[in-house]
Amino acid sequence: MPHRHAGPEIARSPDAALDGVADGASILVPGFGPGTPWNLLRALHRRGTRNLTIIANSVGYRSPRPDVKTIGDLVSDGRVSRLVVSFSASTRPSIPGPAEQAIREGSVRCELVPQGTLAERIRAGGAGIPAFYTPAAAGTALAEGRETRTFSGREHLLETALVADVTLLRARRADSAGNLVYRRAARNFNPLMATAAALVIAEIEEPVEERGAIDPDHVHTPGLYVDRLAPIPPAPEGLFAVDWLALRPPSAAERARGVDA
Repeated sequence: MPHRHAGPEIARSPDAALDGVADGASILVPGFGPGTPWNLLRALHRRGTRNLTIIANSVGYRSPRPDVKTIGDLVSDGRVSRLVVSFSASTRPSIPGPAEQAIREGSVRCELVPQGTLAERIRAGGAGIPAFYTPAAAGTALAEGRETRTFSGREHLLETALVADVTLLRARRADSAGNLVYRRAARNFNPLMATAAALVIAEIEEPVEERGAIDPDHVHTPGLYVDRLAPIPPAPEGLFAVDWLALRPPSAAERARGVDA
């Protein structure tokens, strides 16, 4: 879903970068901890936008830090009506996640998608491919009532592409043309999600460089996909590094050892 423009808008703040993001929007959110757009998520929470569809790898927990907001916070605070994720449940059975209760109560609808299929559905959406067949999830509860076909003697499940209204990205470097560079594991879903939304917003860790300052061989996301850049404000206002492992509540065993909640 390429964007053809002279260059992205450089927003004065993460909050300003979300101008026009309305109730009912579908939003792609990358990150396995690294690569999470912490500043844009906090701005989205502060904005109060509701009835959102969130497409992400997982939901996570409600943040114990007032300066950090997660997808879990959006769910807990009633901002999300639908999830498309690979993991809705907590990674630890002894620590329930916010999505589990919301799904059980019926306040949030959830579509579970195998992780590789989720990545391919997003890639297909960005490439303009409406659907594809995959053996993943064929013959399981996720395939009930859905179209399947047999290829080379193996059952395959039809999966449709995923596109969204908005993508929120996190990149280390950007130039004024919108070319992006991610740092190591922070790349994860970011390049795929950059291609699959009508409005692509990227928070940037380093100051935006001049057009052409990034070697084309080093570009991970070409600028034609990017609509807005949001340089992260200086600390303490800006979130440059978040210990995402510390965002989960302590388990019963950790509490017994005296680990604080």
